[in-house]
Amino acid sequence: MANILITGSKGQLGSELRELLIADKIHNYHFTDLPQLDITNENDVAKYLDVNKIELIINCAAYTAVDKAEDEPQTAALVNGTAPGILARHAAKRGISLIHISTDYVFDGKASLPYKEDHPTEPFSVYGRSKLEGEREIIDAGGEYIIIRTSWLYSAFGSNFAKTILRLSSERESIDVVFDQVGTPTYATDLAKVIIQLLTRKFNRESGQNHITGIYHYSNEGVCSWYDFANEIVKLSGNTCKVNPVTSDKFPTKAFRPQYSVLDKGKIKSHMGIEIPHWKESLKDLFLKIYDNE
Repeated sequence: MANILITGSKGQLGSELRELLIADKIHNYHFTDLPQLDITNENDVAKYLDVNKIELIINCAAYTAVDKAEDEPQTAALVNGTAPGILARHAAKRGISLIHISTDYVFDGKASLPYKEDHPTEPFSVYGRSKLEGEREIIDAGGEYIIIRTSWLYSAFGSNFAKTILRLSSERESIDVVFDQVGTPTYATDLAKVIIQLLTRKFNRESGQNHITGIYHYSNEGVCSWYDFANEIVKLSGNTCKVNPVTSDKFPTKAFRPQYSVLDKGKIKSHMGIEIPHWKESLKDLFLKIYDNE
């Protein structure tokens, strides 16, 4: 039985992992958030890893308020850049593997083909730069790591685009949604399942499979605009709200939003031998989960 630390357990991805792993008796899971563990504090991290004999870290903690980060660059840098470095350095010293979640915002959003892992990074926002710094800190630590970049994350937990559109479409006759930003939604349940496969691979010595290391991309399959995504949400909800396509200049934001955020998943599919669901199929699963809980 391995001791596994999951940080940011109250967020979307952390909540999905908790739900999927709650009945798992194979390993011992430590689900933490503030105040249980401050990952920006060197001493707290060192003590927690040693006292609990942690063997794998899954870092889901992040500062994700993209626009607010423009006004709070130091806080974003601390949580997204410094903290992953602290985790990575202490993990490397102890031979602990680290799985870390990053973002499509590390790219410039100007591509016309899906971004591969080795595509040059050029973030245009404080949030994107802070996440890229976290990646670099992890790599420089010299330990065993997996960095998973993802995009447009949504789930039944927390605040996200899917839940916002579901609420607005039940309250209004029409809503405006941008159509000139293109990417791929990521259902947090699907990403959580991939992470569970990774930790299973790590501790299943009899399988003969190595623990894959490096940077990987994961989102659901398919490509859409935020307008397309919103339309599908409204359609599945049964609401009669009309979705109007508008350009990004109708919604000025403090932080730069990538116009193209499609990630190439070929590497993770070939290395793990997985099939990734299309975003429309995963969105249906979200609605089943929401209605089951009503």
